[in-house]
Amino acid sequence: MEQIPEKPAIALPWFAVRLFSLKQKEVEVYFQSKGLETFIPKQWVDFEGRDGKLHHELRPVVHNLIFVKKTIDDAQLVQLMIESNFKMVAIRKTRESRELYEIPSRQMEEFRIMCNPEVELKKYLSEEEAKMKPGAKVLVKYGPLKGLSGRLVRISKKYYLLKEVPGMGVALKVSRWCCVAVDEA
Repeated sequence: MEQIPEKPAIALPWFAVRLFSLKQKEVEVYFQSKGLETFIPKQWVDFEGRDGKLHHELRPVVHNLIFVKKTIDDAQLVQLMIESNFKMVAIRKTRESRELYEIPSRQMEEFRIMCNPEVELKKYLSEEEAKMKPGAKVLVKYGPLKGLSGRLVRISKKYYLLKEVPGMGVALKVSRWCCVAVDEA
């Protein structure tokens, strides 16, 4: 009997939501309770606890940003934000525009891979720092980062693959010899 192939999942874009409170975990729970998928970039942090011992904990990289998968339209997302008890705003394409900035699915997928807390030799940059870094668009052809794209930038005399999304950027250490230039057409 011939099997019917499954339809591939639709690649949906993401929204970036800026928070004006320190209740990031509560906002994440709120969005998830409404059936939305969320993502918060996290990293391992070592700190000394009240007991004087060293602790190792997974913490958010930034405390005022959360990414929400676009399974609802712009107006519904804005309505959910208004109905919540949290102060937040979805990042817009421009200050004057009412249209929300959508992060393409592929770009968000690569960003999430690069934010994996188990991956070392990475740096997180603010949106402004990321925009100031000059670099050519590249595709990684070899090595563990094969298939990822971004900009090849130099930070502290080392090469990094930089991926930007609204609100922040992440840079992973990469050998420039593993990268090939991509046309910016």
